[in-house]
Amino acid sequence: MNETAINNKSIQEIENELIEDFSTFDNWTDKYEYIIDLGKNLPLIDPKYKIDEYKVTGCQSQVWLRPEFKDGRVYYFADSDAIITKGLIALLIKVLSGQKPEDVVNSDMAFIDKIGMREHLSPTRSNGLVSMISYMKNYAKSFLNKN
Repeated sequence: MNETAINNKSIQEIENELIEDFSTFDNWTDKYEYIIDLGKNLPLIDPKYKIDEYKVTGCQSQVWLRPEFKDGRVYYFADSDAIITKGLIALLIKVLSGQKPEDVVNSDMAFIDKIGMREHLSPTRSNGLVSMISYMKNYAKSFLNKN
């Protein structure tokens, strides 16, 4: 399994760190560069999973998202053909991967509005962001229902 370390921080703690990180940038050019850097460090999905089964619909760019459930936590792996979108899914994975499914399902992802992300995305990217969050929560919900 290509997993990241267990995340000992709560979703809220990670969101607070991201809000603080984003507050250090003076403008959205710098914030986008940060998002792009997150994408470069994304735990990539194994190429064999870049199939329709793991493709996120509702994104203008191609996004593949695959969950894994281990030791009571859900891990996400993803990739995208677009650099900003790859950064956005990396941002979501930073917050939600390694968390308990019930915490993922109940997360409100309020940091997205607090950092001003939603208002700086094009409508198509904003729709894609909503789709990615929805997929992540639905995967977590399916793991929750199995246990």
